[in-house]
Amino acid sequence: MNMTNLEERRVYKDAWKEVLRFDNWDTRPGCRQQTKLVPISEIWEKWVARLPLIYNPSADITVDECLVAFRGWCPFQQYMPSKPLKYGIKIWAACDAKTTYAWNMQVYTGKPAGSVPEKNQGKRVVLEMTAGLQGYNITCDHFFTSYALGQELLQRKQTMVGTVRRNKPELPPALVTTKNRASLSSMFAFTDTHTLVFYCPKKNKNVLLMSTLHRDTTVSAREDKKPNAILYYNRNKGALIRNNHEIATKATLPANHQPLILSPTEGMSC
Repeated sequence: MNMTNLEERRVYKDAWKEVLRFDNWDTRPGCRQQTKLVPISEIWEKWVARLPLIYNPSADITVDECLVAFRGWCPFQQYMPSKPLKYGIKIWAACDAKTTYAWNMQVYTGKPAGSVPEKNQGKRVVLEMTAGLQGYNITCDHFFTSYALGQELLQRKQTMVGTVRRNKPELPPALVTTKNRASLSSMFAFTDTHTLVFYCPKKNKNVLLMSTLHRDTTVSAREDKKPNAILYYNRNKGALIRNNHEIATKATLPANHQPLILSPTEGMSC
């Protein structure tokens, strides 16, 4: 394999390290103690800093975890069986729900060696991914959603819509149960700032959603009688689901036809 520089002079094997690396080999051991991303951290941070400068997102932002397909060696490679691409590098992303443009991103490099598991990680991720935004709604799933997150986003003049786990302490036990609930029925609970939606699509199944955007009990006229708050959530999350299908389709191409690209709108499975 021969490589040439910009002057079309051959670059020999001993010089490849300088060509293919973005970091300084002499300072890498010390920097690696701070972040596992050190080989590309400088160029990554510069690239991510430019993402919000070239695009103004629509009113709806979706925060989710994304998977960049990768099967090589990496100390923070993740296996996520729920994703179409299974193996890769996990990235937290704040995306425009309308276009799926990634407005902000953060690589997940795993738990630091010897540290305790992070508490309230979902809350921390959403607050960091949406810093600097005002007047937007944030859509997220049950990993991120909490009553405390909704309160902090309201202080930033942002609203939140997200599914929520049944074991959250702020949920009324009487509303979480599915006993004696009719199919396609909905129940609502309100605080001064939050709305809780409990939708029963079929017997013994309950969909729980928390919103600081919706303040009514409106139910759609569709056959499934879904509350408008749940339709709103599905619409914002659905944009990323469609993107998943496109990415999974590209991943079936022969290896020599797959582009090695990481762009704000392609190459990620969200």
